[in-house]
Amino acid sequence: MSGPALTLFPYQKRWIEDDSRFKIGMMARQCGKTFTSTLELVLDCIRAEAAGQRRRWVILSRGERQAREAMNEGVKLHLRALQAGFKELEYDFDATTRALEVELPGGSRITALPANPDTARGFSASVLLDEFAFHQDSRAIWKALFPVISKPGLKLRVISTPNGKGNKFYELMTGQDDGWSRHATTIHQAVADGLPRDIDELRRGAGDEDLWRQEFELEWLDEASAWLDYGLIDGCEDDLAGRPELYAGGPCFVGVDIAARRDLFVIWVVEQVGDVRWTREVIARRRITFAEQDALLDDVFSRYPVLRACMDQTGMGEKPVEDAQRRHGSSRVEGVLFTGPNKLRLATLGKEAFEDRRIRIPASPEVRADLHKLKKTTGPTGTPRFVAESDSAGHADRAWACFLALSAADGGDGRIDYHRVQSTGNELPRAIVRGAGWRNSKGIW
Repeated sequence: MSGPALTLFPYQKRWIEDDSRFKIGMMARQCGKTFTSTLELVLDCIRAEAAGQRRRWVILSRGERQAREAMNEGVKLHLRALQAGFKELEYDFDATTRALEVELPGGSRITALPANPDTARGFSASVLLDEFAFHQDSRAIWKALFPVISKPGLKLRVISTPNGKGNKFYELMTGQDDGWSRHATTIHQAVADGLPRDIDELRRGAGDEDLWRQEFELEWLDEASAWLDYGLIDGCEDDLAGRPELYAGGPCFVGVDIAARRDLFVIWVVEQVGDVRWTREVIARRRITFAEQDALLDDVFSRYPVLRACMDQTGMGEKPVEDAQRRHGSSRVEGVLFTGPNKLRLATLGKEAFEDRRIRIPASPEVRADLHKLKKTTGPTGTPRFVAESDSAGHADRAWACFLALSAADGGDGRIDYHRVQSTGNELPRAIVRGAGWRNSKGIW
């Protein structure tokens, strides 16, 4: 006799067997929280169909990519394992949102959507909020959503890893005596329940103690001293950022954080699109030669119309800045000494861009951890200082490269008249630039 097709660990069974109307789960990364939660939805629909009934579930994820993953790697996977007949659908929910859906023979449906207040308001159905701590405008989504599930019999499932204390997930997870059933599974508890993971290996691989404590040990990290809290960072994350192939032909600005032996060498490229700076590429390397650093920067200048680059000139940065100015022009390359006043100016400029949502950054754990790592302290004389623990992930190097790129863009505003002209199709995007007085090595900008 063959064994069961699917083996669930005790913490997964506890979640699936809990039929509470309002249920919330805080689970570590690598523990299968979306896999487990989508299995509950599928089983609920299968049972309803067997009883001649219908179920309607909506999965709200932080973005379209995550919604697609929940549907393809969760719902459809379980339905195929159960050999259930279902019809796959994909349609435009509105002008900018694509919905993914499966429909079972008896009419039960499961739909996955990117979450925002409008999509949250658009259905009367049971709802799964996937990685809710990372949703933009989580409180607005919550206000729009909760009336949707007010009809008796509808259920609400909320799952996530922690993401600081400034979001609705934290409030829900830490509430008391409010009718919610709460589950929490750290990586240690999951492994104790039989999950095959090497904790020591994962901890070393995480390379960042804050990331490990939050996303694997489920700690609510203190946001008080973080210069950029997770709410600000999440509000600027976008799945379309950090993808060079989506460069739209606009003017670009670059920030470069020069590497020490242990830290990262980082190049951060932003493109000006309207009043928003879109991150097009983040290049991070460790323990590479200055020649290799020069080659990476030259490659960026060859692929993008860089109007201005700001480089860390502190200490060992003197020569790389001088060399870059010789190759690309001193009007395009500016060295920035990391003095106390300059770091305060850079950090303030960066924070304002995040607060006003004038930058888009990749939805990357490494980028998020680096941006959150930077902390503001006060020195003995009352002077503000910016510090970041140096670990295997660096020394907030991505954060400073990002701020340098924003500084380059800020210095370029109003000084450079840039507009595109028609390309022949056989060269890089061409532009006419007045007042800058520069051309790249190919002489086409």
